[in-house]
Amino acid sequence: MAAAQAALQQGVKVALFDEQSNPGGQIYRNVDSSPLAEVSLLGHDYVFGQQQVLAFRHSRLDYFAGASVWYLDKSGSLGVIYQGRHQEVKAAQIIIASGAQERPMPFPGWHKPGVMTAGAGQILLKSAALVPRQAPVLVGSGPLLLLLAWQYLRTGVGVQAIVDTTPKVNRWRALRHLPPALAASDTLFKGLQLVMAIKRARVPWYRQATDLRAEGGERVEGLKFKSKGTAHQLDTGLVMLHQGVMPALHMAAAAGCETQWNGPQQCWQPRLDKWGESSQPGIFIAGDGAGIGGARAAALSGRLAGLRVAHRLGLIEQAQCDRLARPHFNARQRHLAIRPFLDAFYRVGMNALNPVDETLVCRCEEVTATEIRALVSLGCSGPNQAKAFVRCGMGPCQGRFCASTVENIFAGQRAVSVGEIGRFSARPPLKPVTLGQLATSEGE
Repeated sequence: MAAAQAALQQGVKVALFDEQSNPGGQIYRNVDSSPLAEVSLLGHDYVFGQQQVLAFRHSRLDYFAGASVWYLDKSGSLGVIYQGRHQEVKAAQIIIASGAQERPMPFPGWHKPGVMTAGAGQILLKSAALVPRQAPVLVGSGPLLLLLAWQYLRTGVGVQAIVDTTPKVNRWRALRHLPPALAASDTLFKGLQLVMAIKRARVPWYRQATDLRAEGGERVEGLKFKSKGTAHQLDTGLVMLHQGVMPALHMAAAAGCETQWNGPQQCWQPRLDKWGESSQPGIFIAGDGAGIGGARAAALSGRLAGLRVAHRLGLIEQAQCDRLARPHFNARQRHLAIRPFLDAFYRVGMNALNPVDETLVCRCEEVTATEIRALVSLGCSGPNQAKAFVRCGMGPCQGRFCASTVENIFAGQRAVSVGEIGRFSARPPLKPVTLGQLATSEGE
C-alpha cells in the first residue's frame, strides 16, 4: 500500500495486484471491515492500520483484489489470475511486496490435525472473528506468540499454556544489542506490556522447552516436552506453533533475483540496494519480503521503493528523490534499531532447526528427516538435488514449508552454514492455475 501510494503521488500509473480480498496484508487484515465487535481488542498497532487502509482506498490507482500472480519474469511480464480469467501484464517497473511467512517448526506429530500455526489462528481471528472453543497450547518463540496470547486473553479465550522454546543463552547474546535497541524503546515497552498481561492472567509458562512431541491417533491429544530438563505432558486438542518469520521469497527467486544468507535472522533474503532494487533491474522488493523488519519499517521501505520507481521513470529528479526519501530512511533506521536485539533474543536453537529422524519434514510428499540425512550420506550435493531423489519440495507448497528444514539438515550433517548449502530453486507456477484459466488469456 505504501509503495503504491508513494509512486502514485509522483505521477506513476500504478496497478496493484492483491492476493487478499481486502487491502491491509497480514498485519492489517480486514482492519476496516473487521467482524469483531471491538477492533481495539487486537491492539493499537492493528487499529493504526485503519487510517492506512482508508488512505489507500481513496487513492486513484487500479486495485485488483483477489488477484493471484502465478509467474513473474525478469523482463517485467506477469501472469495474473483475476476473477477466474488469466491476464498477461507488462510493467516498466515492478515492486514485490510478498511479506513474510512463518518459519516451519517440525517435530514428531506436528502434522496431526489439531496442530496449526499461530499465524493461522490470528488470520481466523482477524478475518472471521473465529476463536478456539478450547484453550490452546501456544508453542515456540517470537513476538507473534506473545501477541496472539494477549489477543486471545482480551477476547475472552483462555490460553492453556505457553511452551517457550527460546534458549536461555539467547538472553546473554541479546544484551549487547540492548543499548542501540533503546532507540525503539516504544517497541520494547509494548513487548513488556504483553509479557506482564500474560503473567497477570496466570498462564502457565514453560521455558527453555525441548524434545517436543505431539501425541495422539487421528488428531492431536497431547503435547510432550522437556522444560529446563524436566519432562512434562499436557493434554490438549489444539496446539499452535510459531518459531519466528522469514521473507517469502518464492516470487522474487522465480524472477531470478539474487538471494543471500542472513545469519542473524537465520534465513535467506534478496540482495538489494538501499532503495530495495534487486539484482534484476526494474524489480524492487519492499517490506518483510526484503528482510524482516516489522510493519512500520515495511511501509517505509515501500515508500522508498515507490519514490525510486518514479525517478526511474523520469518523473522526479535525483535531487528531489533524495530529499523526499531522507525522512523515510531516517525513520526506517529508527524502527530497525531493535532488530539486532530481537534477532539475538529469539534466535532459533539448533534442536528446533534440525529435527529428530522420525519427524515428517515434507508433509506434501511425506519425506522424513531420516530420508534427508540418508541423502546427505550418499553424497547428495544439496536441497535441489534432493528433489530428484525423494521429491521433497515438489508438492503443492513448492517447498515453502520444508525448504528451511531441509537446508538446516544438510548444513547440520556437513557442519557448515546454511549459506554454503544453498536453497531450493523456484519456478512458475507460483500459485495453482488451471488450463481453463490459461485458455482465457488476455494481454495488457
